[in-house]
Amino acid sequence: MSIISLWLPILVSAVLVFIASAAVWMAMPWHKTDFSKTGDEDAVRAALSGSAPGRYMVPHCVDPKGLEDPEMKQRFVDGPQAYITVVPNGVPRMGSKMLLSFLYYIFVGILCAYFVSRTTTADADYLAIFRIAGAVAWIAYGVAFMQESIWFGRAWSLTLKNLFDGLIYALLTGGVFGWLV
Repeated sequence: MSIISLWLPILVSAVLVFIASAAVWMAMPWHKTDFSKTGDEDAVRAALSGSAPGRYMVPHCVDPKGLEDPEMKQRFVDGPQAYITVVPNGVPRMGSKMLLSFLYYIFVGILCAYFVSRTTTADADYLAIFRIAGAVAWIAYGVAFMQESIWFGRAWSLTLKNLFDGLIYALLTGGVFGWLV
């Protein structure tokens, strides 16, 4: 079994995950509270004005030896501490983000196809294929978010929501692969 021979489950799973993702983000209520408003949004916007798109850390301390400086240490004690992502100005454009998401879903399907093609035989049953493709998809769609909570202060509730979303997408992906392989 080759990865190329699995083009149909790759494509069908990507389409189903795309539809499920749209439904989760547009119709389901659990992501409505993922972002909070700052205490003084105008002041925060003014402070960030002129910052190039990128990822920022406040207080900014690149070298751990900088924490030996009493002034730097006090900045961390006094707070706030933040990880900020600045994106380009303008009304958010959904078309390119949706295209990139679909390409990501194709990529996850290719990863699933790789593992299925390397760990099963042509006579493998539905459940064996479902388990492999589903596990790979769940790792790709959900588990990676855990690092954001461990290292960058992302609320664990957000990570748990993303793990749940990833499980939905993984069940769809595993089901499609089990059905079409």
